[in-house]
Amino acid sequence: MGTNTNNSGCPFASKAGNAGETHQTTNDRDATLTTAQGAPIADNQNWLKMGNRGPMLLEDHIAREKIFHFDHERIPERVVHARGYAAHGYFETYASLQDTTCADLFARAGEKTPVFARFSTVAGNKGSADLARDVRGFAVKFYTKEGNWDLVGNNIPVFFIQDAMKFPDLIHATKAEPDRGFPQAQTAHDNFWDFVSLTPESMHMLTWIMSDRTVPRSLRFMEGFGVHTFRFLDKAGKSTYVKFHWKPKLGMQSVLWDEAVKINGADPDFHRRDMWNALGADDYPEWELGVQLFDEAFAEKFDFDVLDSTKLIPEEEVPVKPIGRMVLDRQVDNYFAETEQVAFCTQNMVRGIDHSNDPLLQGRNFSYLDTQTKRLGGPNFTHIPINAPKCPFSNFQQDGHMAMHARKGRVNYEPNSWGEDSGPRENPDLGFQSHSEPAQGAKTRHRSETFADHYSQAKQFYKSQTAIEQEHMQSAFSFELSKVKREDIRERMIAHLLNIDTTLAEKVAEQLGISELPDAIKPAIQPKDTLKPSAALSILKNPPGTFKGRKVGVIISDGTSAKTLSNVKSKVSEQGGTVEIIANKVSGLTLDDGTSVNADERVSGAPSVLYDAVAILVNPDKTDDYFSMKPLQDFVSDAYHHMKFMGFEKHLIKPIEKILGKEPSTGCFIVNEETGLDEFSSKLKELRCWDRA
Repeated sequence: MGTNTNNSGCPFASKAGNAGETHQTTNDRDATLTTAQGAPIADNQNWLKMGNRGPMLLEDHIAREKIFHFDHERIPERVVHARGYAAHGYFETYASLQDTTCADLFARAGEKTPVFARFSTVAGNKGSADLARDVRGFAVKFYTKEGNWDLVGNNIPVFFIQDAMKFPDLIHATKAEPDRGFPQAQTAHDNFWDFVSLTPESMHMLTWIMSDRTVPRSLRFMEGFGVHTFRFLDKAGKSTYVKFHWKPKLGMQSVLWDEAVKINGADPDFHRRDMWNALGADDYPEWELGVQLFDEAFAEKFDFDVLDSTKLIPEEEVPVKPIGRMVLDRQVDNYFAETEQVAFCTQNMVRGIDHSNDPLLQGRNFSYLDTQTKRLGGPNFTHIPINAPKCPFSNFQQDGHMAMHARKGRVNYEPNSWGEDSGPRENPDLGFQSHSEPAQGAKTRHRSETFADHYSQAKQFYKSQTAIEQEHMQSAFSFELSKVKREDIRERMIAHLLNIDTTLAEKVAEQLGISELPDAIKPAIQPKDTLKPSAALSILKNPPGTFKGRKVGVIISDGTSAKTLSNVKSKVSEQGGTVEIIANKVSGLTLDDGTSVNADERVSGAPSVLYDAVAILVNPDKTDDYFSMKPLQDFVSDAYHHMKFMGFEKHLIKPIEKILGKEPSTGCFIVNEETGLDEFSSKLKELRCWDRA
């Protein structure tokens, strides 16, 4: 027996706020939900499919109308993933995968395929800040020799919803509230938490977005995931399930929430600038593409449904096998022509890779093509250079808005009998083949009961975090829910959190001032307590072991020791990092040996949140002038309280102590002494001094 609608079993589902005024289109909660044609809707939760776990049916006019209207809500900015940044590069295959897939880009070791990768936030508009707490899009277009393949994913391996029918509702709830037009680029408001608290399937994703994963230090330091389960097909048509993972070579790193807020004020383009500068310095970011491969037998015995996009497969159960690397090595020539006009579609597949019956993926296949057609003015968006294949292509598509290809001759159809110049024909040997699998069942809008466990993997994710990361999650839930005005929504979320972790629920309730805990929501399926923690789910359990690609902010003054500055630069460089010079002026500085230097930033424009570690090398004669400046005081205080490793000269201990109100200790080093500088530089690869917390 299938589980109907959203599997919630949620006693709060009937509660709502005050109804609005009645107009021709009404928001009255007692009104019957209808199509745009006025036809009543029986089920607004599930796309019509063949059987509980079967493919979704295109005949579902209700879902198609809903998605169609949603896709056309805004022009020209993307409804989601509007704020993006992209770069060109290549993908290099490690070894042939012909025993698993006939995809040409995986056929030969050393094969290099051009790629275009776009990273983005989801909720904000094009003008929003880079470091909003948000999911990050991670989309890669592979220009293969057999056509374009788009791997369109996120930096989180799961999603909020199980069925694409709910995507418009999710994004409507996430975006700025329609009556007031704010807040944007954030989920800390009533509508979002009202929706997710009535949608238990979102609970796993909520633990991820309240984690440090959603405030990455750099686009170069985050993972990517294909989210869905796909299929590899070999030449004989044999199917192997596959999930895609991008692993950054520089390791993962996030910022603290207080840092994110301050970075957005100091430099709202922080992620963009970081990527631009890295590419400009030939410091090319790399990711390994890994796959989890498994068969039907594993899918049958796995605790959860592999077609459910709110679930993942722990790496301890199915290891991630590296199959190649992506190197981004070229900036775009024009942001609009490339980053803004690039069109990613999950339907863009190549031979040897296939979809699954994941109901979220199948809905995306419909939605993305429709979205790009609207955004880019018509069906010919593939004529735009960034979207065009780099391999030969030929078809009988013609005309339409902004058509750039002029077919010659008389023939524009197939089959035809016009001889040598009669155009292309299908090729069964090289053409795309779908996995052949039996499908049967009654037409239904029920959700499979195999999708009904909404809390077990959320429990597993929370248990997998370090104590520091759990504390950050508690604070994130508390911050977001503190912005929610309706008490019943806050209590409803606490009732969900009790099914994930009692301590998490208690801590959040305490910080919100909820003295009496509500009863836990009765789950559709009792959560499992047997899932083991997965170290792969934690950032801090997977330290990069390198400072490569990161930056130290060094404050200097006139008369700073040239030797100490040179030594700091050298030691940071040995660790793979770079140094940015900060002073009270950007030019005309003179070191103690008479050397003239320029600063990269002024103290007032370069808070310590922009750096991974800091050093202060102020001449004793300039100490009073510098340390009387409020920006420098904030620089020191923030760096210390954000657990940054700090290096400074011995004579600066007292003024730093005055700022901190205590003696600087753990993670602080005297860098004009050789042993102190060695300790400072060797600690940089640990990124933060968590002991100070």
